[in-house]
Amino acid sequence: MWKIAVGFLIFAGIALFMLSRGGDVDMSGNEHAEHAPAAAAPASAPASK
Repeated sequence: MWKIAVGFLIFAGIALFMLSRGGDVDMSGNEHAEHAPAAAAPASAPASK
């Protein structure tokens, strides 16, 4: 059981180290949902001649 805990701590440490060294990591989530209404806006605009 203790081997699982030690393995998890080592894995978590490596993961945090990689994320901190990786640079710009965006963990805000669902960013693409903000762009959906903007993509539909040109289709609802009336056609001009």
